Amino acid sequence: MTTSPDTTGRVREHFRKKAFSFDHLYDEEHALQRLLRPGLFDRRELAVGVAGSYESPSVLDVGGGSGRIGEPILEQGASRYVDVDLSSTMLDLARDRLARFGDKVELVQGDFLTTELNGPFDVVLALGYFDYIEDAAAHTRRIGELCTGSAVASFPRWTWTKGPIRKLRYEVINNCPIFDYTAEGLHRLFADAGFTSVEVRRGKAGYLVRAGKNFPQNSA
Repeated sequence: MTTSPDTTGRVREHFRKKAFSFDHLYDEEHALQRLLRPGLFDRRELAVGVAGSYESPSVLDVGGGSGRIGEPILEQGASRYVDVDLSSTMLDLARDRLARFGDKVELVQGDFLTTELNGPFDVVLALGYFDYIEDAAAHTRRIGELCTGSAVASFPRWTWTKGPIRKLRYEVINNCPIFDYTAEGLHRLFADAGFTSVEVRRGKAGYLVRAGKNFPQNSA
C-alpha cells in the first residue's frame, strides 16, 4: 500500500494553514514551550547529537519543514542539508532561516516516496513526520535506501489521556489524518528497512527511534 493522494493532499493543506504555528513550537525563547512540549526538544537534541557524531555529514531531513532542526546541524558543520517537505509554506520559512548557509542547503517540495533525491546520506531525520503517514513501511524502506549511517525518527503512541484529543483535533477539526505506533512495530519497521541496530526510547506520548547501520544495538 502507498500513501493515497487524498491523504497526501490533506496533510499538505494542514501544514499550509498551520506552518507558522508549527514553526513556533520550537521557539526556545519561550520557556512555556519547553515545559509543555519537552519531547520536541528531546528529539531535536538527539538529532543534533547524532549528526554531530559524523564529520561534516550529509543530512536528509524528511518533512523538515521550516528548518528549525537543520539550523543547528548546519551550524555544527554539516556539509549538506536537504529538507524535503510537502508544504511550500514551510519551505519558505526554511529558505529564510537557512539562507546564510548558501549552497549547503537544498529545499525540495514533494512527496518523499516519489521525489527524486540525490543520495545517499550519512544521517536521515524524520521528526514529527510519521504522525501523518498512512504506510510507514514504505517510508522506512526508502529511508533505509537513502541512509548509509544513522536514522533518527519520532513516532506518536496511543494514550488514553491524549489519544482521543489528538484524534478529535487533527482528524475531525482539521481534516488531517493521524497515526499511532507500538515499540514492537517500530523495531520491525526499521529491521525490515535494512537497519542492523534499532534503539527505541519511550516518552510520555511517543517514541524516539535511533536506527543505524554502524553502531552497536542497544534496544529499550
